[in-house]
Amino acid sequence: MHPDIQEILLTEEQIAQKVDELGKRISEDYRGYEILVVGILKGAVVFMADLIRHITVPLAIDFMAVSSYGKASESSGVVKILKDLDQSIEGRHVLLVEDIVDSGLTLKYMLDNLSTRKPASLKICTLLDKPSRRKTDVVPDYNGFAIPDKFVVGYGLDYGEQYRNLREIAVLKPGKYSNG
Repeated sequence: MHPDIQEILLTEEQIAQKVDELGKRISEDYRGYEILVVGILKGAVVFMADLIRHITVPLAIDFMAVSSYGKASESSGVVKILKDLDQSIEGRHVLLVEDIVDSGLTLKYMLDNLSTRKPASLKICTLLDKPSRRKTDVVPDYNGFAIPDKFVVGYGLDYGEQYRNLREIAVLKPGKYSNG
């Protein structure tokens, strides 16, 4: 185990099983349709890469990069689009893939923004959800794991661009991030 880790919250095996389940549900729900899977950079990359290999319907991918955290561990509430989509979503079935839904403020902003672009449908898939921290009424359509209010890293999630390469979801030791 990495020395900065307090505990393993979700193992590599638990994550793999959940990604498979989510891929099957999404494939069933979108049977007969093509979807545009939009990953939110950078945290969702690992999850999205694994997820799309479990989706059996035709799909295309695109990415957005948004920022509301900077290098902090708490959202500032101010959302900036750093990289927008490369293609139009008008009339398309869009699946937004996020690593974690915390306050929901960033996701709410993104849903509002993307809704104005007239997609045929717009759904959310997240690996992790912290419902106890929610400040908006955003509810993911596909949710991997509801987790407690702990600062987690690994499997794409970072703190200060570190720990993304951990194979599991882990709790960072207090004192290793600014609110600890």
